Amino acid sequence: MAKIKLKQIGSPIRRPESQKQILIGLGLGKMHRVVELEDTAEVRGAIAKLPHMVAVVD
Repeated sequence: MAKIKLKQIGSPIRRPESQKQILIGLGLGKMHRVVELEDTAEVRGAIAKLPHMVAVVD
C-alpha cells in the first residue's frame, strides 16, 4: 500500500482537545516531527480536519 509523509507545522497549544487527539492519533505532537503512514481514507480524513497543523511532505 502507498505511504504518505506528514509533517507537523502548527502547534497544538490553544487548540481544541479534539484536534490534539487527532495529532496524537497520527503519531505527531511536537513541532516539525515527520511521520510516514499508510495512505488510507482514515488518514486522509484526519489530514482534512487539520490543514492548518499538518502538511504532506514529498
